[in-house]
Amino acid sequence: MLTPHDDYPIHQTPLPVAHTVSSDPNHYDRYWFNGYTTDGSLFFAAALGHYPNRGVIDGAFSVVRGGVQRSVFVSGRMPLDRSTRIGPWVVEVLEPLRTIRLSLGENEHGMTADLVFTAVTAAVEEPRQTMTVDSRAQMDSTRLTQWGRWTGTVTIDGEAVSLDRAHGTRDRSWGVRGVGAPTPTNLPARAPQIFWLWAPVHFDNFCTHLAAFEHANGHRWMSAARWVPHLERPESPTWGVDTSENLNWWDYDIDWKPGTREIARAVMTTNRLSGEAIRLELEPMVTFRMRGIGYIHPRFGHGHAHGELAVNGETLDLSTVNPEDPSMVHIQTLSRVHSNIGEGIGVLEQLVLGDHAPTGLTGIADGWRG
Repeated sequence: MLTPHDDYPIHQTPLPVAHTVSSDPNHYDRYWFNGYTTDGSLFFAAALGHYPNRGVIDGAFSVVRGGVQRSVFVSGRMPLDRSTRIGPWVVEVLEPLRTIRLSLGENEHGMTADLVFTAVTAAVEEPRQTMTVDSRAQMDSTRLTQWGRWTGTVTIDGEAVSLDRAHGTRDRSWGVRGVGAPTPTNLPARAPQIFWLWAPVHFDNFCTHLAAFEHANGHRWMSAARWVPHLERPESPTWGVDTSENLNWWDYDIDWKPGTREIARAVMTTNRLSGEAIRLELEPMVTFRMRGIGYIHPRFGHGHAHGELAVNGETLDLSTVNPEDPSMVHIQTLSRVHSNIGEGIGVLEQLVLGDHAPTGLTGIADGWRG
């Protein structure tokens, strides 16, 4: 079927743009964002995803403030024209790879937002993430990361919070990832296992990027480490010229909070190609539960069908959540970053399901016992 996108010279196959090359039900195309004040008084994350082979579009906006995490989830039938608007939730690309607007309109859950992300770095392409289980692609995706600043307003129960160049990060990914209801198979059941760390950090005039996936025995099957300078000028190119610097192999030293899979402290080390050592020590400030934007959510998970349009909300008292609930273990920890290259701020995303021998974790979501 033809859509307006077919008038642009962007085709990769003989098919119209609306036809996906892969018929895998787990094919997806997704936006993701976070933002935060330097004192940690407000942290937000947002997302919007297309799942064309499931006919689903969904999105979410979630805020942590005063020890409470509030979320609005939106889901509906995916439009053929790949619109990034669903109900009250809109992601608008004002200038590709530079400026993006998020808006959450009036809804019955008491939270709205109007925010603009402006890039301070070029977009960085991460290594392709490919993992197979029983000869099936469990993950095969491309992702970009970009650092920026936010301006705008978040309103909660009528109280407006203004943001002025608040720090943030975004990613944009597409490919295959486990989404929606599982596809029935006759393959043997396997316990889940994933170990994922992602640390995008802001410094005064550059950013650092560390990422890794590991198997249960600690074998690292994906690794990324980069030094990413700020744009020289606001109008400098954000694509086409790679000004970032690959760093050498990076390592981590993590102390878990007892009874959880959440850092009490983390140190990350690497070095520049010149040999200059880099040591980042993370001091946790705020914990954001990624379930607030659909990750491992028992009801509002990515790609699940909720009819033509559904708008739902959720409020979590973060002091009472069970850290061993599998839907709670995927987190981002907003942290002050102390280092030999300057003081910074950023997040460490942690998703650890199943065993991980190097850090002493066992079970599916059991906390660290020491």
